[in-house]
Amino acid sequence: MTDAYVSRETPTRDEDDPPLAMEALRAVQILNPSGDITMPRPDHTRIMCVANQKGGVGKTTTTVNLAVALALHGNRVLVVDLDPQGNASTGLNVPHHAGIPDVYDCLIDNVPLSDVAQAVEGIPNLWCVPATIDLAGAEIELVSVVARESRLSRAIAAHPATFDYVFIDCPPSLGLLTVNALVAAQEVLIPIQCEYYALEGLNQLINNINLVRQHLNPTLDVSTILLTMYDRRTRLADAVEQDVRNHFGDKVLRAVIPRNVRVSEAPSYGQSVMTYDPGSRGATSYFEAAQEIAERGVKGGKA
Repeated sequence: MTDAYVSRETPTRDEDDPPLAMEALRAVQILNPSGDITMPRPDHTRIMCVANQKGGVGKTTTTVNLAVALALHGNRVLVVDLDPQGNASTGLNVPHHAGIPDVYDCLIDNVPLSDVAQAVEGIPNLWCVPATIDLAGAEIELVSVVARESRLSRAIAAHPATFDYVFIDCPPSLGLLTVNALVAAQEVLIPIQCEYYALEGLNQLINNINLVRQHLNPTLDVSTILLTMYDRRTRLADAVEQDVRNHFGDKVLRAVIPRNVRVSEAPSYGQSVMTYDPGSRGATSYFEAAQEIAERGVKGGKA
């Protein structure tokens, strides 16, 4: 009885240091070396745009980790890095220095996406279209291009391979790159951090999504909301979670991503948290989120 009492009193230790056996079990489940554990595959390609114009909410971390989780469990996944900072490319350890063919070449020069996509080392079924610093100028260059809003959509449609998922990692702004992502996608996934001001600016994003739906992409749907950077020690995180769940209802995934050191460390090693520390809370949470997205996609045709 004493043990149970102590563990309740010290949730942070219990949260960060799960028993080794549990951790090892989770690591095997997440890395799936045998390939036995599979997540359901959708009957059509799901193109998901990961967007939020607020910076630092976990857009790239979410894109990278969901993509890796789905790919490790039997889905064919393409990540399109549409952020000039190229953080998704870094997180997947895909070369993206100047001179590497990248998504800029597809948008501006009509280079086929298949010529630019790179296989992600060590993760079967996962490819990435990198972003280099050239992309920073694309926002301006696209202004004078014909059908500027649908360049990415055409490039994805012309790719000869069939993917189960295409994740588009957007820049933290609402310019032409993000509009291209919204026109190319069927679904929008919005990561929301469990902190003060979390919902600020979200109305603007929703308004822009509605405008794109009215004028350019009638099938676009905000299908998925993911709560990130959840610190269970604070009342604020709990309040934000309740707010978001009341506001968006079933669109909010049950899985919540905690604040986790391993999640923050992984990109500096050119890895997702899935491969960097597969037994960690961060990896488990993203695995659960990916599973939920996959299951929703099979049940309803959409997440």
